[in-house]
Amino acid sequence: MALAGVKVVELAGLAPAPFCGMILADFGAKVIRVDRTKVAMAMDTQARGKRSVAINLKTSEGIALLRKLCIQSDVVLEPYRKGVMEKLSLGPQELLKENPRLIYARLTGYGQSGSYATAAGHDINYLAMSGLLSRLGRSGEKPYAPMNLLADFAGGGLTCAMGIVLALLERTKSGKGQIIDASMVEGAAYVGSFIWKSRRIGLWDRPKGENMLDSGAPFYDTYQTSDAKYMAVGAIEPQFYKQLLKGLELDAAALPPQMSFDDWPKLKLIFTERFASKTQADWSKIFDGTDACVTPVLSFDQVSSHPHNQERGSFIKDSNREESPRPAPVLSRTPAEPCVAADPVIGEHTVEVLEEYGFTSAQIEKMLKAGVVECNAVKAKL
Repeated sequence: MALAGVKVVELAGLAPAPFCGMILADFGAKVIRVDRTKVAMAMDTQARGKRSVAINLKTSEGIALLRKLCIQSDVVLEPYRKGVMEKLSLGPQELLKENPRLIYARLTGYGQSGSYATAAGHDINYLAMSGLLSRLGRSGEKPYAPMNLLADFAGGGLTCAMGIVLALLERTKSGKGQIIDASMVEGAAYVGSFIWKSRRIGLWDRPKGENMLDSGAPFYDTYQTSDAKYMAVGAIEPQFYKQLLKGLELDAAALPPQMSFDDWPKLKLIFTERFASKTQADWSKIFDGTDACVTPVLSFDQVSSHPHNQERGSFIKDSNREESPRPAPVLSRTPAEPCVAADPVIGEHTVEVLEEYGFTSAQIEKMLKAGVVECNAVKAKL
């Protein structure tokens, strides 16, 4: 796999950092998640392919242990607010002195500098600060955050993973590591670069929800079918719009022009009535094999059984028969090989990992008895 041989220490966190760690693990990196001790259950639902080590960071011995793990690794991924790692004397400046090749990724909401650097927040706050939230939502309605996808995952975990891979690539030339300051505000804004840079061509001149790509256009929206399901329509180009009308059995000559903004509400009503006349399956049959850019809105229960997704193997099942997306993109020579084993129990691999990092059985036993680390390997196998 592409990242085979790369050692990553991931400090346990919520959502964005675990996603970043899972991406690295999916593509071959050895990812060790460092959990706290005396925790009953991990909150990491994106632990695929990771191993868990439980360390008591309230002890000086635990901090010293984590330091050893970090300086013997290629990447440290930490999700804490600014200053937390420095208080433990595990900040990037300290660790890079001991391992100049270390890549230290800091994934936070607001970044490592600025007046909000130490402030709490969540995806909706970061999205708001990026400017993107002001553009999301239907006409006349309040701004709408599309779950916690844009800042946490697109602008956070995925962008941070890209930064880590870039730093690994650069290290092959310089031999040096570096610090990655991944701000979810900036990551989300960067993901939205098209919206920022397309303003000059008038694509967003109208109010929120009234533009071509934000649900304002009748040919770029979703429509309910007779069986209470939905179809997605994206027939922007004239040749695609022509096929949309053909599938809907509508006469273009009897309708307002496609780009007549003032007539868009009228066209939406016509399309709404027409889509409500058939089931999702009926419309799928009509539009499959055409370039009308009309597709069914598939539920989680439907996606893996759709013929296209089946042919590509786009969704996989783990050992518990839980379904999730296959890692993307697909590399021709070194594709991802996602682990299908159950997610790790907290501390499941403590002994195994410490042995790999050079600790003797006596040293490990001493740390277990002192409460510096925990191992739940036996419990995990029951």
